[in-house]
Amino acid sequence: MTGRSRELASALKTRRVDIACVQETKWKGAKAKEIGEGYKLYYNGIRTNQNGVGIIVKSNLCDNVVEVTRISDRIMSININASETTLRVISCYAPQTGCPDDIKEEFWDQLDDHIRSVGPDEHLVIGGDLNGHVGLSRDGYEH
Repeated sequence: MTGRSRELASALKTRRVDIACVQETKWKGAKAKEIGEGYKLYYNGIRTNQNGVGIIVKSNLCDNVVEVTRISDRIMSININASETTLRVISCYAPQTGCPDDIKEEFWDQLDDHIRSVGPDEHLVIGGDLNGHVGLSRDGYEH
């Protein structure tokens, strides 16, 4: 995202996107900032060289953001009050194949716990890079 936030905001405006989840922001901190073109980025990151997640919201929805939950540099969410319901948007970035199994387990446990905390009156949207695999094993898919 470094140096590219205005370009991304312009693309979102052109495509009329109101909410976007981003991964690998590589920004340190738990903040929110205007990125241009009427968009605000809520983000969370620990290191500037890897990971980091964010959620970009169009400015007309920013007043309706009632809660920002930053779980880790791989999972965060926002709650948007939408009249009769609340929309919870989760942005997540799963560990890659080369990461240790304990980091992968921690990520999936945290994501599962957070999803289970969604109330019955909320609508859930998950956007992310989940680094999924097809099948039970990690081998046999070389081609």
